[in-house]
Amino acid sequence: QVQLVESGGGLVQAEGSLRLSCAASGIMFSLNAMGWYRQAPGKQRELVAVMTSDGSTDYGDFVKGRFTISRDSTKNSVTLQVIRLKPEDTAVYYCAANRGSDYVRGMSYWGKGTLVTVSS
Repeated sequence: QVQLVESGGGLVQAEGSLRLSCAASGIMFSLNAMGWYRQAPGKQRELVAVMTSDGSTDYGDFVKGRFTISRDSTKNSVTLQVIRLKPEDTAVYYCAANRGSDYVRGMSYWGKGTLVTVSS
């Protein structure tokens, strides 16, 4: 059974930085698309960043250079580095992955999420 486990969330002051990590376990294959989504209170879940195994990336429109995704494909892990955090970045951040490269139609595997709270 595939499990994605996130770490690194917490309370951060505005303009601070944060590093979220996600590691997959319980699988016998490589994950192609891995990335992060977030859901703020009262809002829909949105894409933050995704990276496929060939290094291609896709970022949400709001990112504007503040979020950077990286991954270790050999270890099926992905990291999200965030700088200049804003209160509106407060959300539950979810790690997600697919065996294939297609993520637009939805990810197959999801973590339980890690809460990021940005105080002003």
